[in-house]
Amino acid sequence: MEPNHITFPPFSLTRLLRTVFGPRPDQRVALLIDLDEPKHVGNLQFLNHPGLTVQQLAHDVFYRGLLDGGLEELNWTGGEIYAYQTTGGSNLDLPPTVTGSDGVSYRFETDLYPRYDILLCISTFSATAPLTAAARRFGFRGATLHGLNQIILSSGLAVDYQIISRNAEKLRLALTEADRFELEFTVAEETHLLKLFCNRQPAQKSHGLCLGPEPDVANLPAGEVYFVPTGAEGAFPLQYADGTIGKMNVTDGSIVRADLLQGSATTVEAHNRKLQSDPMVGVLGELGFGTQRLPFSGSDIQDEKILGTMHVATGRSDHLGGSLTPDLFAEAQNASHDDILFSPSKTPNIKVGQVRMVRNGQTIPVIERFEPTDYLLGALAN
Repeated sequence: MEPNHITFPPFSLTRLLRTVFGPRPDQRVALLIDLDEPKHVGNLQFLNHPGLTVQQLAHDVFYRGLLDGGLEELNWTGGEIYAYQTTGGSNLDLPPTVTGSDGVSYRFETDLYPRYDILLCISTFSATAPLTAAARRFGFRGATLHGLNQIILSSGLAVDYQIISRNAEKLRLALTEADRFELEFTVAEETHLLKLFCNRQPAQKSHGLCLGPEPDVANLPAGEVYFVPTGAEGAFPLQYADGTIGKMNVTDGSIVRADLLQGSATTVEAHNRKLQSDPMVGVLGELGFGTQRLPFSGSDIQDEKILGTMHVATGRSDHLGGSLTPDLFAEAQNASHDDILFSPSKTPNIKVGQVRMVRNGQTIPVIERFEPTDYLLGALAN
């Protein structure tokens, strides 16, 4: 069945939170949003600013949903909303302070992290990495939902995450302990091959359940199997924000040079300058496979979880169990974790002919032309 024709149950905030965090009473919860001017969270002034669609949904669905009966139904407390300065990049460290709806400035490490059991971050840019690091230090749980939109609410957040977790585990077992993956791309009849080495590491999963008691942060919508590569060689295409496509030349696990394939030479030259000034920017820190049947939303947070899509990522990997931490970058603003999604909706000019897993001397196709192979479908059916 095509994802766009799948029927989803109506979204329920309390059902989502109860499933993700478990039916535990007496949890104190707060909401985090990002704003260019955090002071505009005071008296909810940001609601009068057009264009803040993610933050508007954070208020309308999560903030009001909690205050208008959700807290009582869950037997939780809190429900406060805070805003921090927009970081400007995916998974960059958060600023030290936030502003509350009362207009008062608070510090994350003394006023929020120790005070709350659960933090829900609904933002423009992902904050999964810094919040995961903070959760390990302070013991809270949480969820990040960057790029939220109406399609995600009605599909990726309306599913039963008990089922999503079970399916993610089936695919995790099907892909775990691989020696390497081979990713075959075609752009304008030119083929590129990227080999990502996994060194037989156990596959990990993002499955949406954050039941505790150990600290953890779920990335929602969830539904992903992923690896932190131990090395990489070859080349792959990257589509920049302006539509330019470059060829990423990869040696020893890192992008060492970008070559123009189509579009703006200026865009590629800027990327090369950044790679030269801060080589950590080019480190490949993740290989991920989607596990869900969902409609494309136009937001990577959901679209990378769709079965048949895959993504690689550059930058920090400490939140995934990797060793690349922000302090290793030449500049703090470069210490992001940037997913590079390949899907028929986002990268129509980049064809993914085949993705192959090499394990125990066997080569097994797992994706062909953005569709799961019989191998993955058989794993899901078991």
